[in-house]
Amino acid sequence: MAVNKVYPNATAAMAGLLHDGMTIMSGGFGLCGIPSVLIEAIRDAGTQNLTCISNNAGVDDAGLGLLLVTRQIKKMISSYVGENATFAKQFLAGELEIEFNPQGTLAERIRAGGAGIPAFFTKTGVGTQIAEGKEVREFDGVKYVMERALLADLAVIHAWKADTEGNLVYRKTARNFNPMMATAAKHVVVQVEHLVQPGEIDPDHIITPGIFINRIVHVPGVAKRIEQRTTTPRAA
Repeated sequence: MAVNKVYPNATAAMAGLLHDGMTIMSGGFGLCGIPSVLIEAIRDAGTQNLTCISNNAGVDDAGLGLLLVTRQIKKMISSYVGENATFAKQFLAGELEIEFNPQGTLAERIRAGGAGIPAFFTKTGVGTQIAEGKEVREFDGVKYVMERALLADLAVIHAWKADTEGNLVYRKTARNFNPMMATAAKHVVVQVEHLVQPGEIDPDHIITPGIFINRIVHVPGVAKRIEQRTTTPRAA
């Protein structure tokens, strides 16, 4: 029996998946490749006490920053949060817990979770605050710190194209953390810019197989914010 993975909107796609105290992975790097429409649906649902795993916390009025404004996030597991004044204010006031990760370590913790690897050792962070409270082991005369894999109750991600079976194609840097997160959560919801029928995507172009995807929302023409606009003056 065929399973219909396509939902009419983000609210419908989130139905039955959200609960207070859950852990959510959210794709994106800065504002590039973020599941903006799905984040708005989480905000509108009012789900509380969230642990969010994401490269960053968005900005004050976009991305996961929307969930900080409404104080729905209790903990962030991230590698960079420097663009969000709301985050800084809540963190400095002791209202928000943060688990900082070196960016490569964060990516590997997510990948390991999806691959069924419970922990791994890395040189990154040895001798720093990153290693405090963690096992440090020596291999071939070099010290490594143990990092635990990350898993989530829900991953919300963004893709450029999908077929109705959930096979995904990402576009350039908007790929970032999205493919790894698609493998590391109990449920995965994706917003896609272009939705096609099975067989219309070259199999060699598929990055995330549909087996990992539970629900799809088609978002043609979704707004894409530019986090830092840098321009070069035209020559006279």
